[in-house]
Amino acid sequence: MERRAALFLTSAAVLWAAAIFFAPLAADHHSWRLFAQAVDAVGSVVCHQRPERTFAIFGEMMPVCARCTGLYSSGAVAALTGWLGAPGMPVRTQVAILFAALPTLITVAIEWAGLAHPGNAVRAAAAVPLGALCGWIFVRMLRAEAAPGTCAIIS
Repeated sequence: MERRAALFLTSAAVLWAAAIFFAPLAADHHSWRLFAQAVDAVGSVVCHQRPERTFAIFGEMMPVCARCTGLYSSGAVAALTGWLGAPGMPVRTQVAILFAALPTLITVAIEWAGLAHPGNAVRAAAAVPLGALCGWIFVRMLRAEAAPGTCAIIS
């Protein structure tokens, strides 16, 4: 059951990441406009969608901000790579997540303190380590639970 859940969630992550990049391209095409609007509506639930913090593709805003784009993209890629190799748990997962979150935490703190306003590329790049690690850990955890003789506890 866990293996199917990991496969489903990996597929969903990849499809969502693809959708956020495809939606701006689809917005100008009549037959795909409804798809683009649906992705944008879902994006509005999970993201603030501030124009100044959002990438544009061919003049059309993406459905999520740069930071979310970095998280979702890297999470999808890492979930895919979590399928490579034997299932197993990384050592000291909590510490690894903390270190992966530092770039995002630092950019958020700098913005909230009013010290600087990093551009979208910096926001997206800062989110990549956290999204990648969490996507990879998530799939590896589900795979380990499905594998006989492995411990499902992340240490």
